Amino acid sequence: MSVTPAAASTPDSLETPLARAAAVPVPPADSLAGRFPLQPHPRPATDAERAQALTDLHFGRVFTDHMAHARWTREGGWAGHAVVPFGDLTLSPAAAVLHYAQEVFEGIKAYRHADGSIWTFRPRYNAARMNLSARRMAIPELPEEDFIASLVDLVRADAEWVPSGEGESLYLRPYAFASEAFLGVHAASTIDYYVIASPSGAYFTHGLQPISIWVSQDYHRAGRGGTGFAKTGGNYASSLLPQQEADAEGCDQVCFLDDVTEKNLEELGGMNVMVVDADGTVRTPQLTGTILEGNTRSAIIRLLKDSGRRVVEETIPLESLLEDISSGKVREVFACGTAAVVVPLGRLKGRGFDVAIEGSEVTHEIYERLTGIQYGRLEDPYNWMYRLV
Repeated sequence: MSVTPAAASTPDSLETPLARAAAVPVPPADSLAGRFPLQPHPRPATDAERAQALTDLHFGRVFTDHMAHARWTREGGWAGHAVVPFGDLTLSPAAAVLHYAQEVFEGIKAYRHADGSIWTFRPRYNAARMNLSARRMAIPELPEEDFIASLVDLVRADAEWVPSGEGESLYLRPYAFASEAFLGVHAASTIDYYVIASPSGAYFTHGLQPISIWVSQDYHRAGRGGTGFAKTGGNYASSLLPQQEADAEGCDQVCFLDDVTEKNLEELGGMNVMVVDADGTVRTPQLTGTILEGNTRSAIIRLLKDSGRRVVEETIPLESLLEDISSGKVREVFACGTAAVVVPLGRLKGRGFDVAIEGSEVTHEIYERLTGIQYGRLEDPYNWMYRLV
């Protein structure tokens, strides 16, 4: 299914092309299993090594025994699908990705439920978004069901690596990059696709404690007509220097303003932003083509609307937001994304301002509802969860 990026005129993120793609039923995992045949690791981690690795989890530091792989060539298309031993890659120093950043990636989690089964969350959304990103980066699309099959086969191979502790999950990182060796500005003729897996704890080790935000007024994450809507490494690279600035200012994360007026809230380096007004309305920056359309953002909008809350996607000027926080019109602000789920923002700081935000009631409600669905503790009326094992 081919989708195009949501634009500023999109009235409702529940009706964006990505949201519609996510609603298309996915065949059962058993019918997709085997598209990436297993090549077992000759020396997998022992039970003791794996148990030790799972005792003190952080985000994205430890990796499982295997990874999924496929390769696209201009002559043969996608081929060589397999789950292979995790290991270092061999690349030419002239590999195009190293020089021209032709690359896309995704982030999705596998959750162990109380009965031992393993599930993931809205995988077709991620499959469709990866293809949306791929088109922008001149990378061939991977069939959505092959994307999901790669998750199925990898998680089945490394099921014992899926942790079961509170807030823990197996983080899955699908990505594709230009591996052809050449110098010259044109799309590569060879693309490698991989999925690696990392058992992870909470993204923020302090859980739902509020974080502090530095609002960057000198740098932008992306520009109009650029790659802001795509999940590609360059967008994150552009956030690293502002993040260092945030660190120097004693803040946890950085928030970006739009590139045209330099006045309106857009997103954090890796999360979308939502504002909760005193009357219960939840506002979030509208999709402009420079904001990544998050899977978690989409799901939260659905949960909020179905609970009776008014949700508005609109332009949110920084100046009016600061005024509304000071006056009490805004009660809380939170950020959301796959890795962190949700986190309250307790402080907004920038040149000439430093304000505190006390509330987090809606943030906690959303966290409990969404993670309850993801971990199987609550009913899933939307069929968002997809059983892998």
